[in-house]
Order: sequence, then structure tokens, then C-alpha cells
Amino acid sequence: MLNLCGFRILIDCPLDLSAITIFSPVPYDVGFEASEYLSDVPLDAHNPIQKKQKLERQLTPADLVCAEPWYKTVKALHLWEASLIDIVLISNPMGLLGLPFLTQNPGFCAKIYMTEATAKIGQLMMQDLVSMHNEFRCFHGPGYSCFPGWIKDLDSEEVPASLKKVVFGESGDDLGSWMRLYSLDDIESCMKKVQAVKFAEEVCYNGTLIIKALSSGLDIGACNWLINGPNGSLSYMSSSICVSHHAKSFDFHGLKGTDVLIYSDLSCLQSAEVTENGCVSPDLDNNYLSTIRSDKKDDDLAASLLNTEDSLEEMEKLAFVCSCAAESADAGGSTLITITRIGIVLQLLELMSNSLESLSLKVPVFVISSVAEELLAYTNTIPEWLCEQRQEKLISGEPSFGHLKFIKDKKIHLFPAIHSPNLITSWQEPCIVFAPHWSLRLGPSVQLLQRWRGDPKSLLVLEGGLSSGLGLLPFRPIAMKILQCSFLSGIRLQKLPTLFSVLQQKIVLIPDAVNQRINLAEMKTSSILNYSENKTLRVPRIADNPSVEITTDLASKFSWKKLRHRENFGIARLKGELLMEDGKHRLVTGLEQEESSGKARPLRHWGSVAPESLLDALLKMGIKGSIEHSTRDNDTKDNSVIHIANPNRGLVETSEIGTAIIAEDENVASQIFQAIDGILDGI
Repeated sequence: MLNLCGFRILIDCPLDLSAITIFSPVPYDVGFEASEYLSDVPLDAHNPIQKKQKLERQLTPADLVCAEPWYKTVKALHLWEASLIDIVLISNPMGLLGLPFLTQNPGFCAKIYMTEATAKIGQLMMQDLVSMHNEFRCFHGPGYSCFPGWIKDLDSEEVPASLKKVVFGESGDDLGSWMRLYSLDDIESCMKKVQAVKFAEEVCYNGTLIIKALSSGLDIGACNWLINGPNGSLSYMSSSICVSHHAKSFDFHGLKGTDVLIYSDLSCLQSAEVTENGCVSPDLDNNYLSTIRSDKKDDDLAASLLNTEDSLEEMEKLAFVCSCAAESADAGGSTLITITRIGIVLQLLELMSNSLESLSLKVPVFVISSVAEELLAYTNTIPEWLCEQRQEKLISGEPSFGHLKFIKDKKIHLFPAIHSPNLITSWQEPCIVFAPHWSLRLGPSVQLLQRWRGDPKSLLVLEGGLSSGLGLLPFRPIAMKILQCSFLSGIRLQKLPTLFSVLQQKIVLIPDAVNQRINLAEMKTSSILNYSENKTLRVPRIADNPSVEITTDLASKFSWKKLRHRENFGIARLKGELLMEDGKHRLVTGLEQEESSGKARPLRHWGSVAPESLLDALLKMGIKGSIEHSTRDNDTKDNSVIHIANPNRGLVETSEIGTAIIAEDENVASQIFQAIDGILDGI
């Protein structure tokens, strides 16, 4: 949550979909015997040693929650007053999944910005999630409209600690984050509130903030945010990939030189190599830390970020998955791929089909999802969010992704559900199936895993981040080969010093967990600030004196007056309207010049009037008087009074806060004012 120029900005609103692994899939009874997991030794509830053993016993399928799943939203988001949020920025489709929980709040009235691709792909993902979840509602019947009873059942001593940790959190304050899943109507209502932006399109909020989405390279439509306002510029960097083989690469040039950078990518911690003292070790092949210490130019540093080593490693992982699937098919086994990252799926479909074709394996590839057909078709209509190689394919008349050719040749088959009549008639084993969901609790992956779990020739491909112990618990014992892949989801930790030095922000905000793992002392940045969960961090203002834009025709009409006490400094008086427009202060129409000759009476003076200087000026004008110095009660500062005796009586009182003129004759008062105007700078 960001407070900028008086506006509250929420950045991303995801779901913790890994938390639904505490629920039993449908059907939840897959032939287990509870005695396989429970100890044969009887437990005495009054024996403290055995009681501890009972609490720490192994998790079993019987411990999973047999009920309609609830979903875990952003921690503490429910504590925010929705009506106080002014702007919501969504960086990628996964960051959209929890937004309907927020928009269904009656007080929510914020402006929502995301890229067109994120809006479309995220909406399809939410619709697919609701479609898969409906299986639970059909099985369990009407769910709880208020707090579910299963949460109370988990708050007992008999429940394993690992399960309670998921539900209640490490500190026990996650309970309010659980919510019942939204409906299709909620999704439609949410998307009506969204303003989709094009690639690098600038949008203005309330005339104050200029917001722009720049490609992050993580996936199609994923972006980082650039925000310009009257008090400076800010960039928000989400999970980013420098070089991508499917999405538009990370546009770090657009983030260069902003006043503040908020770095929020925690994925870099997953693949970091840590030394004994807890700090990250430099990459031996590409020593980014030593690069910063050298005298290389910024262009050389930027080129080092675009090193293709990471992207080639990703392609090797994808090729390895395809080779494993081909080996299983050749041996008569099927492959179930539960990866749901759209970019990874698109590349796997392309590589898998090419691999099977080159090996002359006639193995069907099935994609089972309620939104598969629409999603795959959409990815060929957004060239601005694709990498250059795929853009060139579209320009040359080829489809940007190869799956279209294989769908047309009926080597890839798309079906909305596992019980689709056409799927039943087309089914053939061995086969390769892409099926959601990676949590192994929703969708067709559950039924297919139950079907093949006893086949040692079959292969299960899991996505990194899933706890295979808890995720596979309802399906054990399992004889399938299991391949768990962790794909690149952000910039590696070793590259951060180089990245920050290239971006050259004045202030960089990084998560405390990242700062503890890497030394950023050599970075070319003036200030590093750490932020942590549930703590407010105040960032010093960079621009203390905002500039004002004045059009040339207006500026040419000014009558400039040079100040006596400041050389090369001019000032002009005007009447006009000061507006905030497009994130900048502007003087707009309605400007009226007071007597452009510059002879208008000054309305404001500054500085202090020396009584002696004023009396000398009055004497030259034929006005005689005398000076009296006095000190008022409770005031240690002197006030001076000039008594005017000739030509008419009057009084001039000077102090640090102002000068007062009192005279019987208006002409005398005017002459005294002219004398003061001749001494002080005024406008």
C-alpha cells in the first residue's frame, strides 16, 4: 500500500492458491486406509510425552479438510477500509485473482489500472477458477455464507502443526484472510471497474499522477509501473525477466532515473546461492559485483543485464520436460502437466509438439480447460506484448506460437472439461495432458492423477512452489515418476547490484529479506531503504520545490522587476489560475496582467524597514519627523516609531512582522508608502 501525493495506491491483489492444499480434492476418498498412516501404539491423552508425539504425528489424508474450499487473500487486506483506497495497480494476471473480493465491497470506489493483456488473461483465469470450484459446490452442496465450521475444527491440539500453520499463519493472525470464492457475476462486476491500458500508454489520475505500464518480461501483459507526480517520479518493479522467449522483454530503460524505485520481487531468493555468513555469493561466470567496481560505462552494464544465459537455461529446462514426456510415451506411459503459467504452457505446447513430431511419436496432446480455446486464440492477437522473434513471425504471416498449426493438424486437442463427450470419444493412451490446477485440488488434474498414480511408466510434471508432500498427500501411495520444475520468475539476486546501478535512482526501496541476502554497498545509488511486512516506511521527499509550467505567450507578457538585494533575479505580478494538470503545476488561461507598464502599485513587500533609512527618504520628500525606539511588554524585540510632524501629523510604526502607516492626510500616507517602496523589494 503506497501513499503518494495524498492518494492511497494498492499494488496487486493476488490469492495464495497454495493454501487450498489443506482441502481434500473431489472425490476425497481415493482408497486410502487411515491405518497406513497412524501409529499402532495407543496414545494416553494425559501423558505429556505421548501428547507431544500426537501433535507432531505425520500428516494423513484424514487430516485434510473435507469441505468446500475457502481462499486465502492478501494478509491484513481485510483490515483496510476499502473506501480509502484511491488507485489499484495490477502488475500481472496472478495479481488480479483476489481483486473481486475487494471490488464487491460496497465502499470500494478506486480506479483500477492494468494492461489489456493482463485484464483479458486474468479474467479468463478467474473464470476457470470458478468453473473448477463449482465441482466442490456440486459435491458438498450449499456452503457457509458466514464463517465456516471447519476452521473451528482445525483449532484443536490433535491437528498437525503444519496444517494449522497454513490456516492461522505463523503468528496466528491469518484467520481473517480466508474468504469464500467469488462468482462469475462478481468477476464481471469487477472487470467493469477496470481501465485497461495499452503498452507504454500514459494515463492521468485526478490531474496529479501520470501512470505508465512498462513490460516486465515475466509473462504476456505483465508490467512494471512508472508514476510521475508534482513531487517527483516513482517506479514500481515487480517480478521481471531481462530476456524472454515469449513475452516482451524487461523494459528497464523506461525506469531509469526515477527519484524512487520500489523493488518488490522476492522470487530472487528462491534460486540464490548463499554463503556461510548468509550473504549471496557472486556468480562465478558473470561476476556482477566486480563489474560494478570497474570503470565500465552504463551501456556495458546494461548489456550485461541482457545476457541470454538465464533464458537459454530456461529453454533447456523446457526441452528436458519434453524429453521426459517423450520417454514416458515411448514406454507406454502418459504425462500430466499441471503448470498454469501461460507463457510456460505456450512454449511447452510448441516444443512438445515439435519433439513428438521429430521422434515420429503419434501421441495425442490434450489441453483440458474451460478457457483453453479462448486463451490460446487470444495470445496470437497481442503482438505488442510478445518478444521480437514472435513479433517478426506475425509480420511474416506466421502464427506467433506454433500451437495453432498443431491444433489445425489435430495433434493438439482442446476440450473445456474432462467429461466433454468429444474428449471421451477422442481419448487415447498414452497421451500428454495439460490440465489445471497446479495445486492438485481443482480441475481435471485431480481425476487424471487418481487414474495414473499407480502407473510407474507415467509422469507427473509439477510447478515449483508447490509443497509436494502436502500437495500429493491425497494420492499416496503414488508410483508415477514426478518431475518438479522451478522456472525463472524474476531477476537473479546476483544481478541486482548491476540493475540498480544502471537504473540510477536516488532512493531504492527493497524488501528486508532481500537486503539481508546481498551486499549493496557498492551500488551507485545515494540511499537504500528497507521495508518489511506490516510496517510503515516514510520516504524522504526528493523534489522540495516543484516547478510550474507557463506557456510562452503568457510568459512574454510579464513585466519583470529586478530586485535590489538579489542580482539576476526578476519578479512579476500576475492574476491567474494555478492548476494541477497531467501531474504538473500549470498557469492556465484567465491570466490578467495588471498594468503591463509595470507602474502598478506594489501589493506586497518583503524585508525589514530600517527607521533611519526611512527617515532620510522622507526628509528628501520634504516630510519631517523623529524616531522613537520602544519595547512592548513580554517582547524582547525593539519596535520603532517615526512621528511625522510636518507637513501633517502622522505615525509610522515598524517591526519584524510589518509596517503600519497612520496619517491624517491621504497624500502624506501615499508619500510615506512610496518612500518604503523605494527602500524594500516589492511586487
